[in-house]
Parts: sequence; structure tokens; C-alpha cells
Amino acid sequence: MKAPENLFKKRLLAGESLHGLWLSMASPVASEALSLVGFDWLLFDTEHAAVDLAGVQPLLQAAAVGTAQAVLRPAWNDKVLIKRALDMGAQTLLIPFVENAEEAAAAVAATRYPPHGIRGVAGATRASRFGLTSDYFAVADREIAVLVQIETTSALERLEEIAAVPGVDGVFIGPSDLSASMGFLGAAGKQEVQDVLKQTAARIIAAGKAPGILATNAADARRYLDWGYRFVSGAVDLGLLLRAAQGVLADVKA
Repeated sequence: MKAPENLFKKRLLAGESLHGLWLSMASPVASEALSLVGFDWLLFDTEHAAVDLAGVQPLLQAAAVGTAQAVLRPAWNDKVLIKRALDMGAQTLLIPFVENAEEAAAAVAATRYPPHGIRGVAGATRASRFGLTSDYFAVADREIAVLVQIETTSALERLEEIAAVPGVDGVFIGPSDLSASMGFLGAAGKQEVQDVLKQTAARIIAAGKAPGILATNAADARRYLDWGYRFVSGAVDLGLLLRAAQGVLADVKA
């Protein structure tokens, strides 16, 4: 049995635009169902969602029935959290709150086995098909994708240094955190913020890396894609549920 190929990484590095959905509900049922819709990737969040890392493996297993590739966000840029996420089968990690090149390099090192990194070695994990693959250790480093998240103006000033770190495959922008850092808490739609987001996409591309971003609706997602963002989450699962429920209630009351 061969180790799985990271199709998200392969397609991203080939220059494709990948359409995603942000999952925060921590529901295996929702994960499985949404994996069948046709999205290129699903983001499993453990930073802000009410789920710890141990609860993510059932979500990954449920989503594996579909065609969407899994992206996992650990709660922090922590080597232990990263090691556990990789062992449970995540091949693409979105590392939050990366402020400088040193932190980006530490994230990459945590995803690589010695001598290229510091990832601990375990045998019978979901990542290696519980030890049944014949080539996992030979290809694991190559198949892992590291996406770093820039969330502050100070990190934005160091964008090129962060993007230049070997092993960083993409740079992700969180509009909510960045807008808060700019002094516009809860107002990512402000023109000043949007101007920075547009400029940032061009800077990431010029640095030779793939830019990504979170949108909460299709209109924003299309605009970000037009600006050059290449892996874009078009909505958040809980937001979709609430909007649909509000729509039903309004229709019934009407």
C-alpha cells in the first residue's frame, strides 16, 4: 500500500485556484456531507472552533469519503500540536499567527522528520495507514503542505521574509484579525482594509508563493479570486446554516 498523495499541494503548486469551505461545527455528519458537494478543500479549525485535536480525527475520517482535500488549522504554532495533527492524517496545515520568518521556519521544521526537522516518529498512525504503507517515511516530508497565516500589520511588514522560508507553500490572510490589527475591529469590509488585502495578494504572488484568504460569502470570494488569491474559502459552515435557517423562518412567517 502506498502513502496518499497530497492533491491540495500538487494542485496549488501547479497554479490552480482551489475553492474551499471553512468548517467550525465539529460534526462528522456535516464533514462527510460537505466533502461530497464538490469543494476542492475543507478547513477543519481547532483554533476557534469548540473542538480539541483528539476530536478532529473522526472529522477527517468522515470527510475522506468525498473529493475535498482536508486542511487542518492547529490551535497554535506548536510542535506538539503539529505532530499530532500530522499523525492523525492531516497533510496540509494552516499555521495561525505567524509573525516572522523564525516562526515560519519553526512551523516547517515541526512538519519534517529528522534530519530536516524535528517531527517525532510514530509507526501505526492514520497518516501511514496504521503502518500498512510501504513508503510513508520516504515521501511524508514531500507530501506535507505548510500554509502560514498572517494576522497582524507587524507580520504584514515582514511578509516577504516569511514567504521566503523554504517549505512554506502558501500565505493565508485572515481579514478579521488583520482588520482588527489595523484598527477596524469587526469591519473587514472597510475600503482601507480591502485595499491592503488586494495589495497583499500581489505581494505574495511576487514572492513566489500562493495566496489564500477566508471569505464569508460568494461575492467576497469572487473578488478575492479576481485579485489573485488562489485558495479561497467561500463561506463558514455555521454561517451557511444560520442564513438558511433565517431564510426559512422569514419565508414561513411571510
